[in-house]
Amino acid sequence: MAEFAQPQPRCRTCALPLPADQPQCGACLKAPPPLDLCLAAVPYAFPWAHLMADFKFNEQPALAKFFAHLLKATPWVESALESTDFLLPMPLSRQRLQQRGYNQALLLARQLSAVKTRSDLLLRMVDTPAQHGLKRAQRLTALNHAFAVDPLKVSAVNGARLVLVDDVMTTGASLYAAARVLRAAGAAHITGLVVARTE
Repeated sequence: MAEFAQPQPRCRTCALPLPADQPQCGACLKAPPPLDLCLAAVPYAFPWAHLMADFKFNEQPALAKFFAHLLKATPWVESALESTDFLLPMPLSRQRLQQRGYNQALLLARQLSAVKTRSDLLLRMVDTPAQHGLKRAQRLTALNHAFAVDPLKVSAVNGARLVLVDDVMTTGASLYAAARVLRAAGAAHITGLVVARTE
């Protein structure tokens, strides 16, 4: 962590690296994403990419505790966790959950704050292709109608401060699609929180 997890300035709404004197990147200024804040602990590069693959694909769910520790050491994460009403893990489709055996985002959220984690509010409606194998335009269209707020629990989202938890952010398509659904349901503030961000 001392060598590969040093804090670096990032865009406050998409978490891409920026010079220290710039709070937001040009792309986010031009087309603001549906997140109020986006925080990432590390770049999706050595050694994190290998560890993340183990966590996600090689049946090593115990890494969730380490990644949660890494996140909590990241600037602004503790205050985001303290001020949020709920942590919402990015949901997996039933098919992906059966293949993997666990939702890595749910494991992360529970390690960050079990008492605030809610996996019943944001639902995955359709099984989309694996995002890491798609081009940016395909990612954006693949996620149309992928998420929904449970209609019986909209009141829990309305006016709430939320933290969306995921393992890796690539283009942001998944987080943004989920955030738009939550915003439409009345969420007051949405933070995206990821372990690793591709750069």
